[in-house]
Amino acid sequence: MQNKEEYFNYFYGWWKNIDKSILFIVLSLFFLGLFFSLVSTSLIASDKLQTNSYYFFIKHFIFVIIGLFCLFSFSILNHKQLYDLSRILFFIFFLLLVLVPFIGVEVKGSKRWIDIFFLPRIQPIELLKPFLIIVISLALTLGEHRNKYLSYILSLFIISPVILFLIMQPDIGQSILILLTWLILIFISGINLFIFFSLFFILIGSTSYLIFFIPKFEYIKSRIFSFLDPSSGNIYQSEKASEAIIGGGFFGKGVGEGTLNNRIPEAHTDYIVSVISEEFGIMIVIAIILIFIFFAFQVIKKISIEKENKIKLILMGLISLLILQTFVHVGVNIRILPTTGMTLPFLSYGGSSIISNSILAGIILNLTRRKV
Repeated sequence: MQNKEEYFNYFYGWWKNIDKSILFIVLSLFFLGLFFSLVSTSLIASDKLQTNSYYFFIKHFIFVIIGLFCLFSFSILNHKQLYDLSRILFFIFFLLLVLVPFIGVEVKGSKRWIDIFFLPRIQPIELLKPFLIIVISLALTLGEHRNKYLSYILSLFIISPVILFLIMQPDIGQSILILLTWLILIFISGINLFIFFSLFFILIGSTSYLIFFIPKFEYIKSRIFSFLDPSSGNIYQSEKASEAIIGGGFFGKGVGEGTLNNRIPEAHTDYIVSVISEEFGIMIVIAIILIFIFFAFQVIKKISIEKENKIKLILMGLISLLILQTFVHVGVNIRILPTTGMTLPFLSYGGSSIISNSILAGIILNLTRRKV
């Protein structure tokens, strides 16, 4: 009886101190992802693979349940437990990332996934990202009372091998996403502006060299040229995606009336915004974007009143990662960015992505809890 009362008090304390607006936003995004998976993307994707009509929805639902468990687990830890566990998981998922070029599963010319015994196929970089942000933030705050520039060098040493192994896959999209988030973190930590912009232009130069002069990244160069000059290459997927958005108009063609799912292979992951827009209209897409903006606003509001620099950096890094990925996904769908193969957080199908975003949301909920 006493144990039951202790558990009740424990969970009541969690519920009492959690930021309910952020929790509601996350749950709403999960619900929307499940809804669109059920009524739009899942049935067509299943038909293509000749599987059970609800195969993808069931898998999506299972991943969301696992994700919600992860969200709760990370949101309920105390800060020391969170930081210690993050260091351990960073090390584990980094080791898996290291193994990807050697034993990873190749899909469409890239090795980004790995099979581990009976577990579902995972994408290590997705699961690594939330913990990478925490480890970098902890490194950047080590120099608060010592030499601050040593903390910048330490953060660079942490991020460099991650980028190296991403380039080996190759995965330039995730590399750029992580580098941009790192630049945001070192900027808000107070780095000298001359050093910041020097690093910024060095990264632009290095990325440009890889894309335009290294044969391994020829496909990325082709995508960029096709984006800049549609007549120079194959832009079939992005063209059909933008046609779907235009065809859906303000209020969409109706559930099941869209054609994009039949036209391109990764509609339920990389082009979910176009699928939603075609069937439900651009107004729904705008509403989803506003939800993400409100999410960012709520987190930034918490950052503005937070006194501990460590927590400020972690929260800013996590929400920056989330918003940058959302911007890239939407940008690809509306053809203001070249194709990257990046999912829309919480809504796109994909186990690693859903679980990663759940952990990210759980950490945000943890660090925005009311202090008692």
